[in-house]
Amino acid sequence: MSGAEREALLRSWLRSVLGEGPLDLRPASSDASFRHYWRVRWDDRTWIAMDAPPEQEDCGRYADLARLFRACGVNTPEIHAEDRALGFLLISDLGDRLYLSALDATTADRLYGDALEALLIIQTRVPTAGLPVYDAPFLRRELALFRHWLIKGLLGLELTEETAAAFARAKDILIANALEQPQVCVHRDYHSRNLMVTDRDNPGVLDFQDAVVGPVTYDLVSLLRDCYITWPKERVWDWALGHFERLRSLGLLDTQIHERRFCRWFDLMGAQRHLKAAGIFARLSLRDGKHGYLADIPRTLGYVVEVCARYPELHLLGAWVQESVLPGCVQRLAADPRFSPGGRFLEANDLG
Repeated sequence: MSGAEREALLRSWLRSVLGEGPLDLRPASSDASFRHYWRVRWDDRTWIAMDAPPEQEDCGRYADLARLFRACGVNTPEIHAEDRALGFLLISDLGDRLYLSALDATTADRLYGDALEALLIIQTRVPTAGLPVYDAPFLRRELALFRHWLIKGLLGLELTEETAAAFARAKDILIANALEQPQVCVHRDYHSRNLMVTDRDNPGVLDFQDAVVGPVTYDLVSLLRDCYITWPKERVWDWALGHFERLRSLGLLDTQIHERRFCRWFDLMGAQRHLKAAGIFARLSLRDGKHGYLADIPRTLGYVVEVCARYPELHLLGAWVQESVLPGCVQRLAADPRFSPGGRFLEANDLG
């Protein structure tokens, strides 16, 4: 079904839900999935309509988890109406103030403080029964995205025998690190593009439909070593270790878990996530035509280089990323006419 046909079907569904009256439907946003969001204005009220084509997305899982998270005290959108067969939801409007646009040196402590409080709720109150488990095969499949989509697909690189062996060893280390951590509810995409600044119960939390049972540091490193914004190392560690103390005080971490071990968990969990994310950014460009994420790859891989430099067992991986992969990504971006000197990837409609 074409985009125009989906829009017409959505308008018809909204009429059946809201009734007659002036209906204004405008694009609100799209994301890295096949979902699209529309801001709906009707009778002086606003909602967000989600269009999740059922052959590609499961809006029912979104609705179920939204209700579960809200029941536990997380500010997720309220579900006003749903048609799972069509792939439509009508949900509350959390506004348009992304954390990413609101964060600066003066707001960061307050906004991250709120986000870390919400994360504690997710980790301590949201039940994990029925959630998929972030197990070793799952983690390994994610790491394979890096090699398939970024190394081979985007850069056209072949791994030498030595590099392939180093990558295989690194994957085993990163997976073992994830599995040895306490397992909690993991949002799995908890960062500045999925958090909204709200006047009440800040933050509004989006994009939680892929929640799993997984490592306690996953969402923390996703938030604090964000693929879309970078903070000074000292500030990141202040926030991370403050969360560590809260987890211990609430009994989620055994008192035998010391700060040094937690820091290793945090570092290596970030390396796993950032390798995966870099692969996903390449896939979004090559498979889905969403090129804007390519500009975030150098920052994302920069975290990997930084972490690997701290751990001898990861030195070979870090050196390879620094010497071969990162330069290749930078050259790839620089050679593309859609990439602007200001660091923004230009979409087709920007070029005329």
